[in-house]
Amino acid sequence: MLGNMLVGRYQIISHLGGGGFGETFVAYDTQLPGKPKCVVKKLKPQATDPTTLQTARRLFDTEAQVLYKLGTHNQIPQLLAYFEENEEFYLVQEFIEGHNLSQEIIPGKPLSQGQVISLLQEILQILDFVHQQKVIHRDVNPYNILRRELDGKLVLIDFGAVKEITTQVINPSAKTKFTVAIGTPGYIPGEQAQGNPKYSSDIYAVGILGIQALTGLSPEEFDQDAETNEIIWQNHTEVTQEFAQFLDKMVRYDFRERYASATLALQALKDLHNPNFQTLALSVPVTNQPSITNNKRKKNITKKILAGTIILGLATGASLYIINSINSVNATELYKKANTFYELQRYQDALSAFEKAVRIRPDYAEAWNGQGSTLSKLKEYKAALTAYDRAIQIQPDYLEAWIGRGFVLKNLQRYQEAIASFDKALQLDNNSPQVWTTKGEVLSSLKRYDEAISAYEQAINLKKDNYAAWYNKALTLQNLKRYEEAVRAYDKAVEIKPSYAEAWYHRGNALVNLQRYQDAFTAYDKAVQTNPTYYQAWLSRGNILISLQRYPEAVESFNQVIQINPKNYQAWYAKGWSQHQMQRYNEALAAYDQAAELKRNDYQLWYNRGNSLYNLQKYEEAIASYDRAVRYNPQHYESWFSRGNALFNLLRYQEAIASYNQAIKIKPDYQQAIQAREKAQSQLSVIKPNPIILTSPKPGVAPTQPTNSTPLILRKFLR
Repeated sequence: MLGNMLVGRYQIISHLGGGGFGETFVAYDTQLPGKPKCVVKKLKPQATDPTTLQTARRLFDTEAQVLYKLGTHNQIPQLLAYFEENEEFYLVQEFIEGHNLSQEIIPGKPLSQGQVISLLQEILQILDFVHQQKVIHRDVNPYNILRRELDGKLVLIDFGAVKEITTQVINPSAKTKFTVAIGTPGYIPGEQAQGNPKYSSDIYAVGILGIQALTGLSPEEFDQDAETNEIIWQNHTEVTQEFAQFLDKMVRYDFRERYASATLALQALKDLHNPNFQTLALSVPVTNQPSITNNKRKKNITKKILAGTIILGLATGASLYIINSINSVNATELYKKANTFYELQRYQDALSAFEKAVRIRPDYAEAWNGQGSTLSKLKEYKAALTAYDRAIQIQPDYLEAWIGRGFVLKNLQRYQEAIASFDKALQLDNNSPQVWTTKGEVLSSLKRYDEAISAYEQAINLKKDNYAAWYNKALTLQNLKRYEEAVRAYDKAVEIKPSYAEAWYHRGNALVNLQRYQDAFTAYDKAVQTNPTYYQAWLSRGNILISLQRYPEAVESFNQVIQINPKNYQAWYAKGWSQHQMQRYNEALAAYDQAAELKRNDYQLWYNRGNSLYNLQKYEEAIASYDRAVRYNPQHYESWFSRGNALFNLLRYQEAIASYNQAIKIKPDYQQAIQAREKAQSQLSVIKPNPIILTSPKPGVAPTQPTNSTPLILRKFLR
């Protein structure tokens, strides 16, 4: 492979590693300025029959899209390209200069508790993002975590899901397939080894890594309890008891006993930051000695047994009646107590009381329903569903239980079952506006918009001032692009509830689609007056002000967004663009730089940043920004053109001509680029050409004919 050129672009220069899943290389991207390094991963399926290849191709496309999405995180390599060549699949990713954690976690050299906590916290923060994207890494280990040389941050690489592409083996005759286990021995929990990975499988791997760092032992050296299969490690290090318990929970043998996701593990780790912890050396628990009993000679108690039997027989009927009566009273009291806790929003206390009530009276339908409602408030939807089902089994026509069951199924996104539950509830009582409204929401989720509108209209007929039904009807009409009708429905919602910020906001969106920008501004303004922390409304307000060319006011709107949500990329980007239009180029650069910290792969950001630098006559820096723009979108002809203009002003005519050529290659009728190229060619024979000075906001024009920059596309911010 060394020296090979893939798809006429990526030149292989060195071999990084390989294994059963494929090989990894370093390559030059020959089509980008400066030929930056990148990482090329070659994935070869285990079999090459048409069925296997088709499956691999489908998996490859899916996982590539996932990797692209994950690459938006600053500590995950960005996916630059993916392609198939000669029945082999290739991924091209960002090259990270640095070393992996195997150079920091060294056998025989344990790290301190503080160092390990810091390490685990950074890894879990990355995994938190990964798990929120509904992705399981499957191969967390020291070799797949890099320490980036640039800033010292950790970078998570080599996602195991991609390896699945190469492990799919299909038997066409038997119509079956199997998958080779993915992961690194020592870091794979049992469920993952059996082909059923969970989010908690990643937690297990991180925990193993933490124990490895603390003890200086490799995973193969860990002892295990013969009965429980739990890892025994505490006798090899000195840590706080709380931290030991945290690690133990991460590496439980049963995945159900671990932290279910990185979010929960990260929160638990943050809760450990307590300065009052006492450090102690931990040791393996000692088994208790068996107790010794003294045998005594038994006495003859035949008379007592006979007497007791007679008394018991006489009392059985009465005692059973009394016990049942007491149980009924106790269960009722617990039920009342639980309802009081529920009203006070003390849901854990309410749940405990409801559970006690149904333990005393298993046929207590109302208590089961109360338990379902409480679990729903606690967002434990599966457990809530079980409770509602028990209530319905006991009392099949229990209206409240059917309604609660429908709500829970909606939250579980089991929409067809939710509709069935709501239909049953409506059979029992056809006059519930709440049920009709929620049924409409479920139908909207299934994109059955006409049926949803009918459901909302039923709710409105039953309750004319049902602002939620009017609002949901408006949203559905908007999805159908019936914007005029949507605006009228929003008008009804805000007439009933003037403080309905969400209705004002979406009314603004509908008006934008009708190109009624001033009215849209008024709607967004109402939304933020009603709810000053509604940053989405502030963002849309800023965007509409851009459309109205009211740039200073737009900047103020974006500042509000940033104050509420400092990591909002769109606000920083739009703020920079607005400041550029006000010719406040240095401030625009500061905003663009903040945006780049949040999202580095948006070519438009780098293009506009280059434009601000160009207008400051910082041509070298402008070229560097344009280089980033064409790296992320090589087909963006305006970036190539503007890059050529910057080179022209540095008197680097040959390079300028090369940039103009790229722009013309992409857009052959690009007259400005053609004219600029001709001017650059003519300047090659001139000793002292006059530099191009642009007075417009945008350098992406011919050197002799500057024009205004392209306006922002409003819809990008209104999604």
